[in-house]
Amino acid sequence: MRAEFPDFRLGNVLATSFTGTLSERHGHAVERIPVPHRLVDWLAVNGLAVDSCTPAQLDLARELRESIHAAATAAALQDALPASAVHVINDRSAQGRAAAILTPEGGRRWRLSSASCVEDALSVIAADAISVIAGERDGRLALCASPTCRAAFFDTSQSRTRKWCDMNTCGNRQKKARFHANQRKNSRTAK
Repeated sequence: MRAEFPDFRLGNVLATSFTGTLSERHGHAVERIPVPHRLVDWLAVNGLAVDSCTPAQLDLARELRESIHAAATAAALQDALPASAVHVINDRSAQGRAAAILTPEGGRRWRLSSASCVEDALSVIAADAISVIAGERDGRLALCASPTCRAAFFDTSQSRTRKWCDMNTCGNRQKKARFHANQRKNSRTAK
């Protein structure tokens, strides 16, 4: 990975991990795929290696990312899904030529078309989003409790009460803020 970019926030669900390529949406936004080769890097890390990416393909990817985020947010809030987001997700899903392949170890990986193009990888991400938003998986869509993040994530915890998109970032940041607030409060009352 190239060091000049922020780390990827990886998760177990492809679609919500993809929306995490733009984080802190309600604070100082952090774009993790600012250039085409960075999208190539993210796809490779997630088992969807492509040969290259054009600026136009990066625009398609960002449009899909924002559509997934909008639809997942609406689903988490039990609101109506935005028609424009549904349209983009469905279009991206239908336009790819990817196939699920069973590995000898019993896992699944994706085989993209012989050209290994970005559109094929985006179709896999869109299909994953459809599966999650349609409620086909055991879990629930939720929104990060961090007021600056509000990322959609897929909660598979036993109680389905997870609060943070990522405990190592948003969760720890909130814990540290509470700790420092308590320290300041205790130091004022000790005077």
